[in-house]
Amino acid sequence: MDKKDAIYGPFFGVFGASAGMILSAFGAAYGTWKAGSAISAATVIAPHVIMKTLIPVVMSSIIAIYGLIASILIIDGIKPSVEGYTMYTGFLHLGSGLTVGVTGLGAGYALGIAGEAGVRAVAQESSIYVGFLLILIFAEVLGLYGLIVALILTTKII
Repeated sequence: MDKKDAIYGPFFGVFGASAGMILSAFGAAYGTWKAGSAISAATVIAPHVIMKTLIPVVMSSIIAIYGLIASILIIDGIKPSVEGYTMYTGFLHLGSGLTVGVTGLGAGYALGIAGEAGVRAVAQESSIYVGFLLILIFAEVLGLYGLIVALILTTKII
């Protein structure tokens, strides 16, 4: 591949870094919004559960950190096309960013829905707290899988 053929390579890398951060932040914001509004409503009924029910909000914030990690790694690898940044590298970075971003969006959505229902349920019956935590872990791990694949993609650069 000729150097001039790779002129758009950095565009795809920057787009991947941006998509990873933006989409995972949207997922984190949605999860925080849904779970946070449920916490506000549930603590009116049962104020003693507020500390126990903050878990979905914290887990939603971690989703944004996944996107931040992947985006920083992508940005660190971006250089001008004249310095050897190829279309292949740009597409790997795009795929990496989209992977962490879309899985973060899905995980944040899952955390928001499960967090909202779980917080309301724990406020009524505290014995289901362990089950609530397990469901949140299963939702969170979806974003972690996306981060792992994104990290593998960023290391495939030749």
